[in-house]
Amino acid sequence: MRRQVPILLCGIVGILLIIQFFVPHPISEGFLDKSNDWFRILTIFAFVIGIGSLIRVHIHRISRRSEDWYYSIAIFVGMLIMPLVALIDSIRAGKFVTDGVGFEWFYFNFYVPLDATIFSLLAFFIASAAYRAFRARTLDATLLLLAGIALMVANAPFGNIFWNATLGQLSFLPEGFPTILGDWILEVPGMAARRGILIGLALGAISQSLRILLGIDRAWMGG
Repeated sequence: MRRQVPILLCGIVGILLIIQFFVPHPISEGFLDKSNDWFRILTIFAFVIGIGSLIRVHIHRISRRSEDWYYSIAIFVGMLIMPLVALIDSIRAGKFVTDGVGFEWFYFNFYVPLDATIFSLLAFFIASAAYRAFRARTLDATLLLLAGIALMVANAPFGNIFWNATLGQLSFLPEGFPTILGDWILEVPGMAARRGILIGLALGAISQSLRILLGIDRAWMGG
């Protein structure tokens, strides 16, 4: 019963939510509103459980002095400083605010630069991964490599500057050709491939959802 009841509830609620989507009736809309309220409550509990698990894991790392354990201290500092600053701003304003002076100062002077730094570092990892993955050993890999090079040249300001200063003056191709080529790759073959992937993802999600609702796939129960 401990496994059958959750599976039964999951299937019933899931099927009812699917049916209400196609039934424009006040009862159906009320059921959706109540369901959303329950989902918000469950989300709060899941958030609290996730925070508790995060704290437990990093306290364990700090206590055992695991490798790079000092990063766990940085996590705790980041978790505490922003809510604390928001609380101080709210006390000063006499009401709950999320855009106080202190909060915005920390956000724009710490979070935004750190976020830009992380994404800047990701560029080098992406370039390294692309070098290993896009080796022109097959026709497909060659096309992928050429498309990647064209998009990088089109999105970099240096690409158009170099083109206009050299090949753009000697070629019959229009000015800003790298940008035109990059936009065409994104809007025509890139969009076609993206739609195919999205259709495949949708069919896979529908298939997996039906398996869960019908009780065929019980991996979400654990064990």
